[in-house]
Amino acid sequence: MKVVLNLRKINLAVLIMGLCSSSTNIAPPTTANHSSVAGSSQTTTTTTTSLNTNSSSGISSNISGNSRFSSPSSGDDVGPGGQILPHSNLKMYTFAELKTATKNFRNDTILGEGGFGKVYKGRIEEKTGSKLNSNASVVAVKKLNSESMQGVEEWQAEVIFLGRLSHPNLVKLLGYCYEDEELLLVYEFMQRGSLENHLFGRGSTIQPLPWDIRLKIAIGAARGLAFLHTSDEKVIYRDFKASNILLDGSYNAKLSDFGLAKMASVSQSHVTTRVMGTHGYAAPEYVTTGHLYVKSDVYGFGVVLVEMLTGMRALDDERPPNQRNLVEWVKPYLTNHRKLKNIMDPLLEGRYPSKAASQVARLALTCLEPEQKARPSMQEVVVTLEQLSGIKERPKVPRMQHPSPRSPYRYGQQPLHHRSTVHAKDDVNRQRRDALKGT
Repeated sequence: MKVVLNLRKINLAVLIMGLCSSSTNIAPPTTANHSSVAGSSQTTTTTTTSLNTNSSSGISSNISGNSRFSSPSSGDDVGPGGQILPHSNLKMYTFAELKTATKNFRNDTILGEGGFGKVYKGRIEEKTGSKLNSNASVVAVKKLNSESMQGVEEWQAEVIFLGRLSHPNLVKLLGYCYEDEELLLVYEFMQRGSLENHLFGRGSTIQPLPWDIRLKIAIGAARGLAFLHTSDEKVIYRDFKASNILLDGSYNAKLSDFGLAKMASVSQSHVTTRVMGTHGYAAPEYVTTGHLYVKSDVYGFGVVLVEMLTGMRALDDERPPNQRNLVEWVKPYLTNHRKLKNIMDPLLEGRYPSKAASQVARLALTCLEPEQKARPSMQEVVVTLEQLSGIKERPKVPRMQHPSPRSPYRYGQQPLHHRSTVHAKDDVNRQRRDALKGT
């Protein structure tokens, strides 16, 4: 055990030196955007993971000025504000600072828990000279479980990727702590938590997401993935799922948890790696061969689209056996707009444009193609979703049919809750008169 801990110290020491050498100014980041926080993910993994590096020197090279990260390709037009920073600008926090910020990691500050460890809500007082600012920054503090070696590797990956990647749809990593055996990460705070909580959570504080917000979240998450995929040194996210999509106060989506991310050069068609991720979201080619493609992420995006349409989890043992795997169960429903209505999330209460819903369902189906080459790129997904965002829900107006003694409308009487009480009474009286004429 001591040997393992010593090796961990060596790797992390080299990583920290790489961080420090990459920028002479490891200053505290600005706090203007701290109104938004990273939560936690609950990852169910199939085995252990490792970074896409073979040595500690490989880890540091990913952070240094000669990093393998390149600028985004010229074709990256999927969203403003994205860039790969030339230097990491992360702040190094002391363990004492983070202990104070989280009230000694008190249980009532816990935001969530995953394989890495627990995530706490904290408040950090920023210093200006010798004085403390009156406005504290709200942050999320992820604390490594000291017994988790997988957590060490994920901590390193988070620093490598989020230390250099900057995009409106990626959660911002503000800094880190490496002190003795304590490893922590500090993120911006995301007020509305994860998409998973909003889709599947229960309680008075969880409000159902209306259609337009769901589409906004899907577009934001798609932009984040497209940004990762279009840099010269492509980043494969590898663990796209609802719990890793976090929402700020305006329901802007940001991808979090880069612990399983991998880099793939343009010359590589795929990366061969140990199978990792979450059951139900992992692409079939990755599960069966260990070959990880950029479009393996697209498959996971398709799964989340289906979850957003249906309000059901990708895997759920409480459903009947033939319905436990959501994707396998609903695929036949995604191509038929009439069948689609039967699986749409009842919390939407029918308030969605059926045309847009049908096209989202078809998009999800293309993302779920068994052959990775047949799936669309994330840039294409972004374009499609943005076009669909212009389709608005039409008010449900009854369509007239030939007079009938049973029903004055082609599809039956419109639900009363959509109309005034005066109209409802008129309908009842009309039905009674028609019935009498029929007799």
